Amino acid sequence: MVYKASMGFNSDHSLPRNGAELLLRDLIFERTGLFFDDSKVDLLSGKLSSLIIERGFNSFLDYYYLLKYDADSGDEWDSVINTIAVQETYFWREMDQIHGLAEEVIPYLLSKRPESTIRIWSAACATGEEPLTIAMRLNEDNWFDRAKVEIFASDASPAAIQRAMAGIYGGRSFRALPLHLKDKYFAPEGKNWRVSRQLHEKVCWRRANLLDTDSTATLVHVPVIFCRNVFIYFRPETVRQVVNSFAERMDIPAFLFVGAAESLLKVTDHFELEEIGNAFVYVRRS
Repeated sequence: MVYKASMGFNSDHSLPRNGAELLLRDLIFERTGLFFDDSKVDLLSGKLSSLIIERGFNSFLDYYYLLKYDADSGDEWDSVINTIAVQETYFWREMDQIHGLAEEVIPYLLSKRPESTIRIWSAACATGEEPLTIAMRLNEDNWFDRAKVEIFASDASPAAIQRAMAGIYGGRSFRALPLHLKDKYFAPEGKNWRVSRQLHEKVCWRRANLLDTDSTATLVHVPVIFCRNVFIYFRPETVRQVVNSFAERMDIPAFLFVGAAESLLKVTDHFELEEIGNAFVYVRRS
């Protein structure tokens, strides 16, 4: 089904502005949780314009109708998420938390349930650098030999997950990774680097939207979640919704790692902020 409510192209081949971009903004927020405030609507419009024109539409309103009312718009929503998703990440980022996981959290969890499997979920992994960093750090302490550890990684963007599953990375991904670890876990492939199969297989890759409890149902029943540098793009009520869904289903004790610039103190009372090693972590013990 194709909707045409268009007004034609502007003289510079850009899309006409008729207020429909605000409708589109709100629809994207409802579906994905990503919110572009009034100061960033132009940024959103710029990200989507080429996609909309490529699809043969002449206005934001045409595209809004497609996403809102077309029963077959699922693939198009994938394209939207791929286009607007922020995938700026790199290996060995915000390591105090990951050191705390390896040195404090895992031993604590094993002291409570010595025979249990330690399951870790990287809940917005982008192109995979975070869960692979976790796998490297745990492997450096031989945790995969000392205990049963499983790492899951997911993202809402199908393009990001495909790149993560491919396991090939460019130079910018390595700007913080110690050289000896790059040499140990990656091999050159053309102008890029491929992660070793042994490390890559430590991570189970999935696609999941944090607002869709069905897509996260098989992932969230874990004691450890990394959901870092995601909530800065959400409105407070969306952060509260996601965090509460974590709290309701995580294994107890639960450890929730968020980005250094993110705070949950005003959105939830399910978790207490604790200092673990040199990092701050949101913890639920009962």
